[in-house]
Amino acid sequence: MPHQAVIMLLAGIGIPLLAALNARLGANIGSPAAAAVVLFVVAFAAAVLVTLITGMGAVRALPGQPWHLFTAGLFVAFYVLSITWVAPTFGVGNAVFFVLLGQLVSAAAIDHFGLFGAQVTPVSLTRMLGILAMAVGVAITQLAPRG
Repeated sequence: MPHQAVIMLLAGIGIPLLAALNARLGANIGSPAAAAVVLFVVAFAAAVLVTLITGMGAVRALPGQPWHLFTAGLFVAFYVLSITWVAPTFGVGNAVFFVLLGQLVSAAAIDHFGLFGAQVTPVSLTRMLGILAMAVGVAITQLAPRG
């Protein structure tokens, strides 16, 4: 397995952990928004540390970037705030299921149209069936009888 796949597998493992931990923190302190702030402060510190270790040269290129590239932070904030708010009452599994479903649809559209400089990978019938199979598989895990 290529190292990129391992990294992304670990990132995927982290999504439900992030959801469960931050949802619990939000419930414990009575404020999903405050829990999100804590998460972002810790994430910011980690990102700064990695940037310091890997070199600050890229930071100088930031002012020349198109403004729309900076909106990605809004999507992260929306994800963290929504998962922290919703997961305690909807369930981490259910919340992550819908996140995964959204990711499958969005990723397919981004790849199909090559949005934001992504490599173009058309949505063929085979790919569509694969995405559907993944969605059905995740749905089955959430609809299976609990016990």
